[in-house]
Amino acid sequence: MHLGLSSFAFGWSVGIPGYEPPDRMNESDLVQFAQSNKLSCLQIADNIPLHLFSNERLDQLKQITVNGLRLELGARKLTPSHLETYLNLAAYFKSPLLRFVIDGDQYEPKINEVIALLKDTLPELKKQNLHLGIENHDRLKAREFASIVEACGSDLIGICLDTVNSLGAGEGLDQVLEVLGPYTINLHIKDFRVKRLPHMMGFEITGMPAGQGQCEIPNLLEKLSSYGRCQSTVLEQWVPFTTDIHATVELEKNWALVGLDYLKSLPYFTLPG
Repeated sequence: MHLGLSSFAFGWSVGIPGYEPPDRMNESDLVQFAQSNKLSCLQIADNIPLHLFSNERLDQLKQITVNGLRLELGARKLTPSHLETYLNLAAYFKSPLLRFVIDGDQYEPKINEVIALLKDTLPELKKQNLHLGIENHDRLKAREFASIVEACGSDLIGICLDTVNSLGAGEGLDQVLEVLGPYTINLHIKDFRVKRLPHMMGFEITGMPAGQGQCEIPNLLEKLSSYGRCQSTVLEQWVPFTTDIHATVELEKNWALVGLDYLKSLPYFTLPG
């Protein structure tokens, strides 16, 4: 399995509407961080929207990722036109994996519509030898995501398994892993903590550095390794906002370093020499 970084490991640093840091992290910064930390994979997701880049900026990114860094692309809103755009981008970068969140702003297609679109895409996926990972997001249950993959009937279409997202659909990681583990081709590791609120009226879910929360990461990786389909694991983070954006960005970077050191200590990953 490749170990890498998602652009959502640096959500605050890249910029969240209303919280943009003065010196925003960009795709070149992410490449440099991945390479300097001896990672073999970088997944650029929809918080750095490649489809809005100029041709010159795309070419610059391509030039700095040619030296052995596996570049995966990520997008949101699985419409026919948006999927076509990212298939073309994946071809341009020779990306082995494309991750998609189905839903988008005012867009929640029915499952049969998703299946039809993905089936129509299979010839192009085969042509590019490109794997398409559908991310488990909040709206659908794990069994519904599995039904999409099963209906497509191709190893080129699988699941991008996020360790926390399905909590929004009322499902815990063990339950989701049991259903989606056999189809998982890409893993998003977000560690987390569930803590009862002081007044005892409810719980709070917050992010934690990888290896310091309640996500049983070694068990998760052991299970996925047994299925033999997961190609890459990328770190993502839910870093809580602190006193200001500067302090939060600094905390985010510290968490990334701590989390990656922990993940590198586990015996599941292919790392550059």
